[in-house]
Amino acid sequence: MKINVGDIVGRISYGCDVYFKVTGLFTGVNGKQHACLKGLDVRLYANAPVEDLQKFEPSHVAAYWHSFMMKNHEQMKRVFQRREQDRIRSMSRANDTLNNMDSFDVPGSVLHVDGDGDYLDLCMTTYRQMNIPAYGYNIEEEKQPEQVAALLQEHRPDMLVLTGHDGLLKGTRDFSDINNYHNSRSFVEGVKVARQYEKSMDDLVIFAGACQSHYEAILKAGANFASSPQRVLIHAFDPVFVIEKIAYTSIYEPISIKDIIAGTITGFNGIGGVETRGKYRLGIPKSPY
Repeated sequence: MKINVGDIVGRISYGCDVYFKVTGLFTGVNGKQHACLKGLDVRLYANAPVEDLQKFEPSHVAAYWHSFMMKNHEQMKRVFQRREQDRIRSMSRANDTLNNMDSFDVPGSVLHVDGDGDYLDLCMTTYRQMNIPAYGYNIEEEKQPEQVAALLQEHRPDMLVLTGHDGLLKGTRDFSDINNYHNSRSFVEGVKVARQYEKSMDDLVIFAGACQSHYEAILKAGANFASSPQRVLIHAFDPVFVIEKIAYTSIYEPISIKDIIAGTITGFNGIGGVETRGKYRLGIPKSPY
C-alpha cells in the first residue's frame, strides 16, 4: 500500500500502538523510503521506514478521534465538578453578608506557545470551553526561545506553556544527555528566557515539554511543571489540564502536586513538578451591567 503525506498510519513494529500523521517522506541512508511522523493525540515526533507502516482506513481514524474526544469530555466533566466544590469552599471564607452577594471568577491567564498548530487549535478550544483567558501562538520548537520574551511582554500572563513535539533519538540509551532529544534543548532555553523575564515561580507558572522530554533539565531551568519523568508519551491535553487546575485554584492555596497530576490524562509517569500556588481570585460583588 502506497504511503502519502497526510496519511494516518501506525508502526507495525510497535503493534500500531500510536496513531501518527505522515508529515514528510525522505530517502534514508540505506536507500529506503522513510516517513516523518507526528502523533495524532500524543506529542511525539518519530521517523520510520515506510515498509514498517500500516495505513488506517478513514473509519478507523474516525473511531479513534471519537474515543479521543470522549476521553476529553469525561476529563472536562470532572474538572467542572471539582471546580464547583472549590467555589463553595471559597465562598465559605467570606462572611455572611458577602455570602448573600453574587460573585464572579477571575481565573489566571495563560500564554500557550505550541510547535504543533493542530494541537494548539484543540488546546485553545478547550481553554475557551473551560473559561480560561488564553493567548495562543504556533511557533516551531527551536524558534520558541527567541520569541517568548516579546510575547510575555505583550500579554503579561499568569502562566506559560511551552510545548509541541519531542522524543528520544532512535537507539538512545543515555537519557541524561540532552543532545539525545529532538526538542528538549529548545524547551530548556525557552524556560530560561522566561525566567529572565520573571524570576518568581509563583508570579509566572511555567509548564514545558512534550513526549519523552528531558524532565530534569526543564525543571532545573526553572519550570514549575515538565514532562516526562519516565520518558513516556504524554497526551495532547495534559498541559491544558495542568493549567486549568492552577488557573482555578485560589491564590490563598498552595496546590497539591498530587492533585494537579491526578487531573492529567497521562499521570505521574508523564508529568511532574514542584509546589506551586494557585492563580484564581474570587470577585465580589458581581456587577448587574
